[in-house]
Amino acid sequence: MEPIRFASEIRYWNPEKGSGLAVVDVPPDGIAALGGLKQQRVRGRLGDAVFASNVAPAGGGRLALSVSKAMMSAGRVTVGDRVEVEITGVGRE
Repeated sequence: MEPIRFASEIRYWNPEKGSGLAVVDVPPDGIAALGGLKQQRVRGRLGDAVFASNVAPAGGGRLALSVSKAMMSAGRVTVGDRVEVEITGVGRE
C-alpha cells in the first residue's frame, strides 16, 4: 500500500470527559485509502515512534487511530499535541 501521511491533533475519544482513550482523526482522503469506516489493525509511525494500533469509526463520518500511552511516551507527545502520522500497513503481519 502507498503510505498515508497526515498531521492531526491528539484528542480524547470523548473530549467532554477529558480523559480516557487518546486518538488521532484520520483525514477523509485517508479514510478512503484505508477502505472506509471500519475497524482494522494498522502499522506506521507517530512522529518518530513506530506503532501497531487500530483505527475505528468515531461517529460523524470520522475514523480515529487509537494512540496508546506507550505510543505517546515513545513519541514524546501528549493529548493536545499536533503530530505527524504515517500509516504504512493494514492488517496483521
